[in-house]
Amino acid sequence: MKALLVGADRLGNIPDTLQSFGIKDFIHWDGRKKGMRKLEIPGEVDMVIVFYDFIEHNITEIVKEKAKQSQIPCVFSRRACSDLAKRLNNCKNCNLCTAKAN
Repeated sequence: MKALLVGADRLGNIPDTLQSFGIKDFIHWDGRKKGMRKLEIPGEVDMVIVFYDFIEHNITEIVKEKAKQSQIPCVFSRRACSDLAKRLNNCKNCNLCTAKAN
């Protein structure tokens, strides 16, 4: 599974947490620059994870809308491994990400 990570200047241990949930590949946008508002979500992405405490506010709304239009599941989390694990656990049973990946 491949995820788009939006927000957070540094990822720290987040890749380890993603790996434990089966997310082996990811693209990272730091979400701090206005120019990122124009970026499109890559087609090979199965889910979007937005770190809302390290992002420009308008980009949060834009990414949310683009994910919705592309029917890509979107998870919002603080940039903490514990919060990310909790959010990914909550969405584990929905199967939208795994259905898109297959």
